[in-house]
Order: sequence, then structure tokens, then C-alpha cells
Amino acid sequence: PVLCPIPQMELEALRSIYEGDGCFRELSPVSFQYRIGENGDPKAFLIEVSWPETYPQTAPVISMDAFFNNTISSAIKQSILDKLMVEVEANLGTAMTYTLFEYAKDNKELFMENQPVNTVTSVSNSIAVGTPDVPASKKKDKKEQLSKTQKRKLADKTDHKGELPRGWNWVDVIK
Repeated sequence: PVLCPIPQMELEALRSIYEGDGCFRELSPVSFQYRIGENGDPKAFLIEVSWPETYPQTAPVISMDAFFNNTISSAIKQSILDKLMVEVEANLGTAMTYTLFEYAKDNKELFMENQPVNTVTSVSNSIAVGTPDVPASKKKDKKEQLSKTQKRKLADKTDHKGELPRGWNWVDVIK
């Protein structure tokens, strides 16, 4: 299909932005997938965005039907789609695929907060979360905002759980 100027420019922009990004997949020139979260992360999910012929004047088709999302409950999928559609409404008429992917990345924890990883941890989490609720919110207020480059550097140093790799502070005894 021949694309209008806006989607054509957006397609080129997406290809250059996500070049080398393992999370991004171009299924066709009008259909894209993006994995939010690392491989092996129990809260990772996959978003598929397809552009209809009248895009960006009409909303793109957003789907979470990928096999990757089989472990996510349908209620959570629907809530993620609802939140993404609010973002779509706000950006109608403009190139929004990048915006949607970034919005989903920034809000991954919020989207997946009610998704139990497995029953054992969800039980222990509910017990642990019960009492220290007030101090946790105080800590969040003090958390400083990191720039994208700071986040990227931090992500490069740590694994998918935000922990430093094993042995990062070991001393070489042989020297």
C-alpha cells in the first residue's frame, strides 16, 4: 500500500529510532510490534500497532493478541489498551506510534501492577505491602527524576531487575 506523507515519514523515523533495538519489530510497513520489558521479565508485554489507510487522522489499531501476552489476564490487557487509547485520542492527526511505545515503556509498572507474577509472590507481596504503605509513599516523593541518558547508563550497568551484575565489586586477588 502507498502511504501518505505523514506515515511515510513516521515509518522512516521509527526505523531510524529503533534500529538495533531488539524490542522493536516491523511486521509490515504499516504494522509494528514493541516488547515492553526485558526477555524473561514476568511483567513484560508486547504491543502491536497497525495503521489503517486513513492514519493518522484515524486511530491506529492497537492489539495485545500476540502469543507473548498469553500469561497476562484479559482484564489487564484491556486496561492497558484503554490507557493507550486515551493517549491515541490526545495525539490524533499526528504521528503517534513512537509516542505510544514510549508511553507504554514509561508506564510499564503502572500498567502491570495488578498482574500477579505467580500466586506465591503475590501473596507475600500483599502481606509485605500491608503495613509499610506510608513510608513507601514518602520515599517516592524524594525520588529525583533521571534524564533519558541517565536512565540509559543505569540500565546498561544493571540487569533487568535493576541490580548490579554479580561480581561488579570483586577485587582481583592475583594482581
